Amino acid sequence: MDSTRWRATRNLALSALVVGSILSANGQAAAAPVGPDVSSWQHIDGRLIDWFAVKRSGHDFAMVKATEGLSYINPYFVADSLLMRAAGMARGTYHYARPQLPPEPQAALYAAIVLGQNGPLDLPPVLDLEHTGGLDPAALINWTHRYLNTVQALTGRVPIVYTYPNFWKTAMANTSEFTHYPLWIADYRGNDQPEVPGGWPTWTFWQTTDSGSIPGIAGRTDLNVYSGAQGDFARFANMGGLTGSS
Repeated sequence: MDSTRWRATRNLALSALVVGSILSANGQAAAAPVGPDVSSWQHIDGRLIDWFAVKRSGHDFAMVKATEGLSYINPYFVADSLLMRAAGMARGTYHYARPQLPPEPQAALYAAIVLGQNGPLDLPPVLDLEHTGGLDPAALINWTHRYLNTVQALTGRVPIVYTYPNFWKTAMANTSEFTHYPLWIADYRGNDQPEVPGGWPTWTFWQTTDSGSIPGIAGRTDLNVYSGAQGDFARFANMGGLTGSS
């Protein structure tokens, strides 16, 4: 088995282990909500994602790229959003940060495209922060505060921060100024828990692999698991009377 296939197999096994290890209050194993995150890269040759197949395979939510910088809009965002809703999947949406550009217009673009991110089946908005844009830590910390404050004002929800440990420890000087925001952490190293930087007490979502395979999605995709840190998933995702299980 080559190294790429070995890593994919290991991380898929890890995802299953994590899901099985999150316990309910009565001590019995609970099915932790899981789901992919997607962008235009998962629309190989322009194919749409079969969100009904994704849902049937046991996935409760998905994170969808909406915007990037000041000018990019995911051309599949609307189709994915509509089909996810039809399939009954909770939807998270994210903005890919370009910190070399001002934060407030990026937040406004994102909020305009996602139309608020506060309706039924909507998870909170997400900031995908993994580039410095040439800013030093102090300037990047300021940029991030400004973006998150603007998105929260425009959507009415506390945003989620997506990052990975080494980036946060270096580019953000491991600041603990953002611990009141839920954390979505990317860590593919095969541990039974991800590394949590920046003084966060825990993680909310964990991206366990970038090479997962899901029915309905062409090619490889990222896989994520919800920890329960924000309480009942159905409430967190504005699911109302719907349940978060498949």
